[in-house]
Amino acid sequence: MLIDCSSCAVRGAACPGCLVTALLDAPAEIESLDADELRAIEVFARAGFEVEVVSQQPAALRMARPPHRRGYRVA
Repeated sequence: MLIDCSSCAVRGAACPGCLVTALLDAPAEIESLDADELRAIEVFARAGFEVEVVSQQPAALRMARPPHRRGYRVA
């Protein structure tokens, strides 16, 4: 198979979503993923999700406390 980007009908605007770009510009972090993780990324990408491999853990989320209720409970 020969892929020639110079003859692509949607070149430019569609490059960020192109499979060729994804294959050639794969981040270094992807090398540390196992087969199950790569399969999960493929499934999400085929379903239309934007998939990004990040090199560090996201910041921990803080749980919001529910507002304090005053008064009595009535059964």
